Amino acid sequence: MSLNKSKGNMYPWVDFTWNPIRGKCPHQCVYCFMKGRDVGPLRLDEKVLADNLGSGRTIFVGSSTDMFAEKVPADWILRVLEKCNKHQNTYIFQSKNPHRFCHTACGVDVAGKFPPRTILGTTLESNREYGQSGYGPQAWARVAGFLNKELDGFKKMVSIEPIIAFDHMVFLDWLREIKPTFVSIGADSKGHKLEEPTAIELDNFVVALRDITEVKLKKNLARLLLKEK
Repeated sequence: MSLNKSKGNMYPWVDFTWNPIRGKCPHQCVYCFMKGRDVGPLRLDEKVLADNLGSGRTIFVGSSTDMFAEKVPADWILRVLEKCNKHQNTYIFQSKNPHRFCHTACGVDVAGKFPPRTILGTTLESNREYGQSGYGPQAWARVAGFLNKELDGFKKMVSIEPIIAFDHMVFLDWLREIKPTFVSIGADSKGHKLEEPTAIELDNFVVALRDITEVKLKKNLARLLLKEK
């Protein structure tokens, strides 16, 4: 069985991770915990797809590779969603390519196939562009994809991890426009020497963000919050 108990630096509110689409993620982000691992080519794993997902769980689908990346065939995505719909769980689908959550991007009705208890998520490390190579699709494109009208009515979340230096008002405006149910913020855990915000900048941002939505702070953020104290 490939349903893995959530642990380590994963979201504490997730029970399990499940990866029926496996292999080398096309984004190859510089800070990804999977980068450098020998995971083989991108593929739909039929054995994993046959797993019993149970019920009453919160499952992060696609935690080890972006199952909505451009190189992932739409029929793979639809088969994963079909499987999820057979089990009454809460599912998190997070992508740096959220425009593929929509019919207009995939050419098939992906948005209409998500299970009833779905949380759609995207990663925004910052509003700034640090170069598309090594960070995945550009940040503004992620926001634009997430704002597609086809996604109206879905519960949304934004992961700001690893948080990178940002422009306070611009970043807040982006998140205000997205209207996420909650935002999760975390730091770089592996020492990739990213340009990080100061403790004061981060504190001010969290305070302002809490006026917009619920904010979940990951334990690894303590290093930044304490850095200047």
